[in-house]
This record gives sequence, C-alpha cells and structure tokens, in this order.
Amino acid sequence: MGWFKRSPWVIHCNATSCNGCDIEFLASLSPMYDVGRFGVINVGSPKHADILVVTGSVNAKSTQVLKTIYAQMPNPKVIMAVGLCAVSGCVFQDCYNVHGGVDKVLPVDVYVPGCAARPESIIDGLFKACDKLEEKYMQHKENKRKAG
Repeated sequence: MGWFKRSPWVIHCNATSCNGCDIEFLASLSPMYDVGRFGVINVGSPKHADILVVTGSVNAKSTQVLKTIYAQMPNPKVIMAVGLCAVSGCVFQDCYNVHGGVDKVLPVDVYVPGCAARPESIIDGLFKACDKLEEKYMQHKENKRKAG
C-alpha cells in the first residue's frame, strides 16, 4: 500500500443485510482489529471514497442507491462485496424482491465470503481492494498520459 499519496478511503453501504456483516465491518474499524493502522479511513461521502464496501443482497430500492453512490465516487474506484448476501444473494436469492448479489448492479472487484464475514476476512479483502485500486490507478494514469 506504499503507492498511496494518502490513505485509502472507504465508504460502506448496507444494501439490505441482516446487519451481521455491518457489525463485523465496524468491528474491523474498532481498536481490537484497527484497520486504521494500515491507513484505511471510513468516510461518509462517496465523493471522497476510493473503495465502496457493500453488505447485503440487492433489491429494487437499493439498486438505485448503489448506482448513485458509485456515480459520485471519483475514478479510479473499487467495489468490495462483503458477506454471502452481497456475493450471491445467499438464502434470499430466490425471493421475489431480490435481484441477487452486488455484481448484478455494479462491477465488483473483490468478494469477501462469509455469513457473517469475519473482520480478518474483511481486512484481507481491503488489502486486495487496495491492490486492485493500485492497478486501476496505474491504468488510469497511463490512459491520461496517452490522451494528453
């Protein structure tokens, strides 16, 4: 993660989860796991976020919210699906109002399985998301160089 000029900023969105993965994500920010020691900062505005962490399956209402958040994030950006509901829809995938996992709506870069996903898995997913962000940053920088 040494390529960052600043810390990777994360925004969390609960699509329609049971809050199990939300609690575990917040635990990863707590002093026990302290993902902040790696420079990861949880922000409240998508306009400042590099990584979108999504928990829960996607339905009609959360689809528009996710698309709006995604559109407001600056490039390059990474999407991380946390928990089985966000990965596939889990036990709710056959419900009438559930579209499935986040990848039905947004291009997911990192999948973190688990029900509920453990903080250790979430931290590992954040490191993978940072690697993906670095790849996208280098590609974005190269595209800007070629264009200008």
